[in-house]
Amino acid sequence: MGHKGLTKKMRLAKAERQNKRLPVFVTIRTKRKVQANNKRRTWRTDKLRIKE
Repeated sequence: MGHKGLTKKMRLAKAERQNKRLPVFVTIRTKRKVQANNKRRTWRTDKLRIKE
């Protein structure tokens, strides 16, 4: 990561945060109507297309 610019690092960090699973309390609060994060991304198949 040393040779990447700051903006690219910030975008990669945001993508990493968005790629987490749904918190358990959300599932409990919605009585299992919401069970999964629809925007999960697989590193192998879904590419980010982040520009510098």
